[in-house]
Amino acid sequence: MVDEKVNRVDEPVNGWELPLLLFGGFRTLIDALHVELAAQGHPHARPVHGFAMQAIGRSGATGSELGRRLGVSKQAAGKTVDRLIALGYAERADDPHDARRKIIRLTPRGLDCLACSARIFDTLRASWAGRLGPARVADLESALRTVVPADALRVDAPGWLGA
Repeated sequence: MVDEKVNRVDEPVNGWELPLLLFGGFRTLIDALHVELAAQGHPHARPVHGFAMQAIGRSGATGSELGRRLGVSKQAAGKTVDRLIALGYAERADDPHDARRKIIRLTPRGLDCLACSARIFDTLRASWAGRLGPARVADLESALRTVVPADALRVDAPGWLGA
């Protein structure tokens, strides 16, 4: 049974609810993102792929760099890269500065997936603004910027979560 006191403003709030609500909001956005990504031609994209593609970035990364950026082992990063390659989101290429290394780069399909994601997130934010009001969403974002350090906005969630 759902505790009806959870959403009541006049009741004291338990500290453990805040991280769960923040995570629930994150999960709600990510789940909605992936439903829409599937509709826009990216049915096999998963959250870990988004983190990895962000970590690869426009300039590419080596397997070791990707592992460090994601907070996972080089081997775990390699498995994710293999999947990104199989899906057409990334490719391995020779490093122009060191013939012994390979660079992982995003393909046009990978860049399209990231561009679609950005547009979808804008739409999801607008949906929240429609439900809560633009000022409340702006206040929420401002409050989070106040308490979340800038260096906490990283893509190493897969490693932090223990993937």
